[in-house]
Amino acid sequence: MEEERSVPQEPAEVDTEALEELLRELELEEPASAPPEKGEEPVMEPLQAPGEGAVEASAEPAWYVVHCYSGSEHKVKHNLEQRIASLGMQHKIFNIVVPEEEEIEIKEGKKRPVRRRIYPGYILVEMIMDEDSWAVVRNTPGVTGFVGMGNQPTPLRPEEVQAIFKRMESKSPRIRVTFKPGQKVRITEGPFADFVGIVDEIDPDKAKVRVLVSFFGRETPVELDFTQVEKI
Repeated sequence: MEEERSVPQEPAEVDTEALEELLRELELEEPASAPPEKGEEPVMEPLQAPGEGAVEASAEPAWYVVHCYSGSEHKVKHNLEQRIASLGMQHKIFNIVVPEEEEIEIKEGKKRPVRRRIYPGYILVEMIMDEDSWAVVRNTPGVTGFVGMGNQPTPLRPEEVQAIFKRMESKSPRIRVTFKPGQKVRITEGPFADFVGIVDEIDPDKAKVRVLVSFFGRETPVELDFTQVEKI
C-alpha cells in the first residue's frame, strides 16, 4: 500500500508530568521532544515510510501508545478513524482510545463530575503492527510518534492494558486536587469561616486539607474538607 506524505510538522510540547507517570507505569523510555517556538503554528516534519524490516511486524493485534499534541487527543482519534476508513485499514487497526476517567471537581464549594484525560498527549491504538499500519498511524496529522524502545514501537503488556481500562471504568471517581502546600486560601465554612490561612498538608484520598490559621497570635492547624476552602 502506498502511503501519502504528510505536511511537515514540529515535535509536540511534552507534558512532562503525564509523560513521567506513563513511563513509570509502562517501564518504557521516551526521548523528550522540543516545544514549538511561541507564536508559531506547529507543522509536521517530512515523514518517510519505514524501509523494509524497519518496523518489527506482529501477526497478532496489540495495544500501542501513540504520542500526539496535548489537548488534541480526540481530534487525532477522529483523524485516524477517517484515515483507517479511507485507506481500508480496518483489518489491521481496530480500536483507538483516549484514556479518560471521571473526577470530582470542587468549585465554589460545590462538587461536580468532570471527565479528565489520564495521559494528556497520548492515545492508545489496538493494531497489527507492520510497515503499512505503522505509516497510517504515524502520518496522521497531530501524531508525533509511538512510545517504544529506540525506533521500535513497544506493545503494552496485557496486564498494563487491563490496569488502564480498570482505571477508566472505576466507579470511585478521584477528587481533583487544586490546592498546593504553601498556597493562601480562605475558609468558607465552620468556626473559622472567613479566616485566611496557608495550606500545610493535602490528603487527596480523604479529600481533606490542613490549613494553618493565625488564631490569637498563634499558628493553629485546622483540618477541613476540600469544599470548606477556596483559593484567594
